[in-house]
Amino acid sequence: MKKTLLLIAAVMLTAICAQAQIMKSADLEKYAKERYGDKWLDAAKNLASGLTLDKNGSLTYQEVVEAPGKSKEQLYVALNYWATATFRDHQAITLNDKEAGCIIISSTIAGIVDHTGTINKYSVSITPVIRIDIKPGKVRVTYTVQNYDILRDISGGWLTLAGSDDRTYGDSKRKKDDKTNAHLYDEQWEIGHHYPFVEKDAQKRTCAKALVMTHAYSNAIMDKVEEAMRNGIVGNENDDW
Repeated sequence: MKKTLLLIAAVMLTAICAQAQIMKSADLEKYAKERYGDKWLDAAKNLASGLTLDKNGSLTYQEVVEAPGKSKEQLYVALNYWATATFRDHQAITLNDKEAGCIIISSTIAGIVDHTGTINKYSVSITPVIRIDIKPGKVRVTYTVQNYDILRDISGGWLTLAGSDDRTYGDSKRKKDDKTNAHLYDEQWEIGHHYPFVEKDAQKRTCAKALVMTHAYSNAIMDKVEEAMRNGIVGNENDDW
């Protein structure tokens, strides 16, 4: 009987952790389209009108969420549980300080954009830094993305694919069928140096979608943190047991 209960508990925990994932790239795109439409250039331009880059040129969002009646310890336990269940790579949580009331998370979201251009094919990833500061009755969430991480396939564009596989363009490292570690990015694009913050941009379409997806992910993070504060991960974490 005890083994059966342990097995059931393990299955339930696995289900909880799976549900606690923020979202995969495909789900993030669906989430972004539902809120901003699929005309990425227009959506990015509209969003940029209300965005300001910080002093480091990074895209930063900050929100204070009120939780009346909840102690600092209660909020820390709820958010620590959420963070460890959601970001299961232990290296993603770079700071977890109960006394200071601070949790810092840095986790890569791979392949938020895959775009085939005239000559190159681009795959964009981001690594947001999520800082959660906790005080009695409230939490401040700061979400920062410093740049886009780019894998550029110099033989993946539609014009290149129509020609010889021996063609090469530009000074990119990545070539067709390159088996280089996917986590070693060829380039890092500073957000403020690209569309929609810069109108004339050779990577306009890639960066438009990247901005919308980055913004959508910030909304998802804020929503999940607020939900964890108010209701926990599964909705039944309380002291009545």
